[in-house]
Amino acid sequence: MPQNALDNFLTEQLEDLKSKGLYNVIDSLEGANGPKIKINGKELINLSSNNYLGLATEPRLEEACIEATKKYGVGAGAVRTINGTMAIHDELEKAIAKFKHTEAAIAFQSGFNCNMGAISAIMGKKDAILSDELNHASIIDGCRLSGAKIIRVKHQDMEDLREKAKEATESGRYEKIMYIADGVFSMDGDVANIPEIVKIAEEFNLITYIDDAHGSGVMGAGAGTVKHFGLSDKIDLQIGTLSKAVGVVGGYVAGSQKLIDWLKVRARPFLFSTSLTPGAAAACLEAIHIMEKEPGKITKVWENGRYLSAGLAKLGFDTGNSDTPITPCIIGDENLTQKFSKRLIEEGVYAKSIVFPTVPLGTGRVRNMPTAAHTKEMLDDVLAIYEKVGRELGVIS
Repeated sequence: MPQNALDNFLTEQLEDLKSKGLYNVIDSLEGANGPKIKINGKELINLSSNNYLGLATEPRLEEACIEATKKYGVGAGAVRTINGTMAIHDELEKAIAKFKHTEAAIAFQSGFNCNMGAISAIMGKKDAILSDELNHASIIDGCRLSGAKIIRVKHQDMEDLREKAKEATESGRYEKIMYIADGVFSMDGDVANIPEIVKIAEEFNLITYIDDAHGSGVMGAGAGTVKHFGLSDKIDLQIGTLSKAVGVVGGYVAGSQKLIDWLKVRARPFLFSTSLTPGAAAACLEAIHIMEKEPGKITKVWENGRYLSAGLAKLGFDTGNSDTPITPCIIGDENLTQKFSKRLIEEGVYAKSIVFPTVPLGTGRVRNMPTAAHTKEMLDDVLAIYEKVGRELGVIS
């Protein structure tokens, strides 16, 4: 069968990715995504999940999901604005707002949808967005969709932010200017400088937008990075996911009642995608209740993060500058990073390689995410395997 233009393109591009160590093989789990997982019949210690608090396998969430499914059905049956909004969705949004210390909240089908919907509902072609250069892909795509002028800001560089905010404001070219940053940057684990962001935003009348996908459930007693700094009333839009620490699926935007009212009539993923399943909404609600009542889970994920990070650093690995339980092990070369991850998996640790375009070229790393469900014995096994593979491949001496 002769190849057409699409076949030629795909063949060339896939071969190019594989030759550069940039092709990612997707593994299928033979069971739940817990502290240990099974792939191809082999049990592995799992360090690649964002299931920070271990709630993805929490029996109370499973029961909440089952009960809501029995009551409401397996699907909502419509978009939220027609008749896809059920009492469980309203209850979830009220709980999110209370937890985030905001007037109101809106739930989306994913965190990605939040950024695609919220940014473009607020910003347009006559506006400008100041965006941290290491922001998540969903933020970048949301900014592009809005049509606003995108101005890249050096990562966590507050002087650069002030300069570019001043320049954009004084140019007189823009009706509105927004600053967007992750609350916790997922690949390095560093935390946004919220206090300084607020100062600059007030000085130049910027709209503030923090995506706290990796801070929700971990920072601020679970309520997130903005709450960690006691500035919930100073950030205009707080975005989060319901699929990481919460352990289920979906996303949310929290803020003023006017903001949420506006998003409910202008955020396109909310308007044109069927709503969260009732079971998922009920499970998210139960997760929030657990985070409020059982702070020990959050304490445990921090303890495990510190233990693993200290152990890896002692062995001589470059763990970057993480301020959170996210523990990168920076290798650098993409092919070596892929090989390192493969050997870890062969030895019993599932820690996936992260390479370009998720991180800049030359900064390939294995991203480790200890959860509240990991035991100290599991982490000791991880450190022993890291030492063995690191010496074998010359990553550590």
